[in-house]
Amino acid sequence: MKKQSVCCGLSALEVTLIVLFIGMTAVSVTLIVLLTTNTSDDGEPTTPPTPKNPYLIGIGRADCTGPAADIPLMGYANPNQKAAGIHTRLFSRAFIIDDGNKRVVFVTADVGMISQRLRLEVLKALQVKYGDQYRQDNVVMSGTHTHAGPAGYFQYTLFIITSSGYIPASIQPLVDGIVKSIDIAHQNMRPGRIFRNRGVLDESSLNRSPHSYMNNPQEERDRYNSNTDKQVLVLKFTDSDGDGIGMLSWFAVHAVSMNFTNRMVSSDNMGYASYLMEQDKNHGALPGQGNFVAGFSSSNLGDVSPNTKGPRCVNTGLKCDYLNSSCPDGGSRMCLAFGPGEDMFESTRIIGHNIYMKGKDLYRSAVEEVTGPLHAAHQWVDMTNVTVKINNTHSGRTCKPALGHSFAAGTTDGGGDLNFTQGATEGDPFWDDIRDAVLGKPSNETTECHSPKPILFSTGEMNKPLPWHPKIVDVQIITIGSVAVVAVPGEMTTMSGRRLREAVKQELQSEGSFQNLEVVIAGLSNVYTHYITTYEEYQIQRYEGASTIYGPHTLSAYVLHYRALARAIAQNQVSELPSGPAPPFFEKSLINLVPAPQNDKAPTNMTFGDVLEQVYPVYRQGDVVSVTFVAGNPRHSGDIRDKSFVTVEIHDNRTDTWEVIHNDASWETRFHWLKGSDRQSNTTVEWHTSKTTRTGLYRIRHFGHYKQMKGFRPVITPYTGVSDDFTVVASYYNS
Repeated sequence: MKKQSVCCGLSALEVTLIVLFIGMTAVSVTLIVLLTTNTSDDGEPTTPPTPKNPYLIGIGRADCTGPAADIPLMGYANPNQKAAGIHTRLFSRAFIIDDGNKRVVFVTADVGMISQRLRLEVLKALQVKYGDQYRQDNVVMSGTHTHAGPAGYFQYTLFIITSSGYIPASIQPLVDGIVKSIDIAHQNMRPGRIFRNRGVLDESSLNRSPHSYMNNPQEERDRYNSNTDKQVLVLKFTDSDGDGIGMLSWFAVHAVSMNFTNRMVSSDNMGYASYLMEQDKNHGALPGQGNFVAGFSSSNLGDVSPNTKGPRCVNTGLKCDYLNSSCPDGGSRMCLAFGPGEDMFESTRIIGHNIYMKGKDLYRSAVEEVTGPLHAAHQWVDMTNVTVKINNTHSGRTCKPALGHSFAAGTTDGGGDLNFTQGATEGDPFWDDIRDAVLGKPSNETTECHSPKPILFSTGEMNKPLPWHPKIVDVQIITIGSVAVVAVPGEMTTMSGRRLREAVKQELQSEGSFQNLEVVIAGLSNVYTHYITTYEEYQIQRYEGASTIYGPHTLSAYVLHYRALARAIAQNQVSELPSGPAPPFFEKSLINLVPAPQNDKAPTNMTFGDVLEQVYPVYRQGDVVSVTFVAGNPRHSGDIRDKSFVTVEIHDNRTDTWEVIHNDASWETRFHWLKGSDRQSNTTVEWHTSKTTRTGLYRIRHFGHYKQMKGFRPVITPYTGVSDDFTVVASYYNS
């Protein structure tokens, strides 16, 4: 009997066998794919098999919040912007990596910038604890650039003046907090792994000096899609089992969502991104607690603003002048950038949330493992005397530090109060005459060296009572396998950072030992030297160019020295690098201009902690709860690290106890301190509930200290205040 053909001359049996074979093949392929790209329960890709030589990794976080009252905030140089409460606390986050031969440390701290004095104090403390294990060459310290942290931790005269002195009460919490974060990381060292990922974050940054950027060569600008760097680099840290223990991220944007009217200590947008990531991973923990540590670090943010609505004249609503960012009525002071929110708190929330979401996404999907040896290269450089080659026939050199007239104009993130404007390439006779009479005239040599900058302050020629600006500067690179971290002592503009990254990458890959290399700028690191523009941007003399203190060839000088470090790493000749001239550590003339706080006084028939304005009995989800207490000066509480002025507590009916759900490090709380007359002051605590706040019975507590004289001796006494109990009920919209 002839077989029946059903297709292409094949029998039904043959077709059936073929279909079964194809089906089994498909199932096998699917199983292989699932096994090789399996995900964990929380949606993260499963970690590939452990390499033979995993890193030792230690991660730590510590509170570094300083005085929350009377101390100037560092960043805007506004003498009236003094701390008067806490929005969010400041933390130092440390990451230690060890490959068995070498060890490197990266610290990102919620601070305006790392000053030279702060770095030297930290290294001194580490030397006492650990000997030569943690040194200037293998420890990088970077600031997030929040403009809402206590000032007073600099040893150079310009910063001493704008910070109301060198303030031990400001610098000590920073030193202790950074050292403690390293201590915790050191104690937690264990085998682990690192993965990297890279992405793009849009709608979170704006170039605030586009006119300067446009002066860079057309062919160079054409290589990039934007006039800001929108790349986000994430390093994901896991233990040897693949469980996440931390992340480190870099993104270029100023932490100035909290503007110059703010009076509360705040970690701003970058700190809020860390807060969100850590709250996400440390389920149920209060801020600053829990094992997972998330560091969001600064990069080449020099000309990058988070105020994405751009600048407007606040008195007219019209656009500012494009070239000099000023307004017809009010000048630079009236030209301010805003957004994306309706106020600075909402803007901080939006930008911080954007950074967090991108970091979280990149962390979750990171599968490219970082392997390979560690390297660390460091030198001290005299930045006032560097010769650079311009072409085959010409050379240039750096200058003694000086600030231009446009430095006093400020930026669109915070303008100056006087009649200076950005883009000034000629001096003003009125201000020049005052400068000459009070501070002295700049030398012809310095004037010529800085051209076309019209010098307002020739800080490199001013040395009383101490030098006004640093002369000796750190340059440093650490490499972690295929990731190179370039620690830059200032604020590099977008294009400056691009040029430096490209130069370092070229040198590191010159010997063929670095493949698939990622180079990242870590800004505001080790010592602060203001801004670093390209030569072309410098010619425009907007704020960033006027604040490039070592002259038009500053970037070229840095590129020269970072190339040398990278070349030494690539050729395995780091040990042959000269250390360079060590920076000074001044012991005398460190003046503190902040007076000691006065004794406290309570109103008649009241005592400290008593309630002046009581809570309402009932609030709905989304309401703001507010209570005001009789208070002492927060400075009388001394070292406030790992403490809290505020707790929000919910009552547990089952146990008849109170559980703390928020403290003054929480985003939801705001701790305002108001200094009154006759040595009386009060504290207002706000709790911004959300639509998802648990319904229930609550109370708010305030903790503080007051100082009074007992005989001839001042005595500081703790006190506690507590609100009435109140109820949070479901919102109308949730009912």
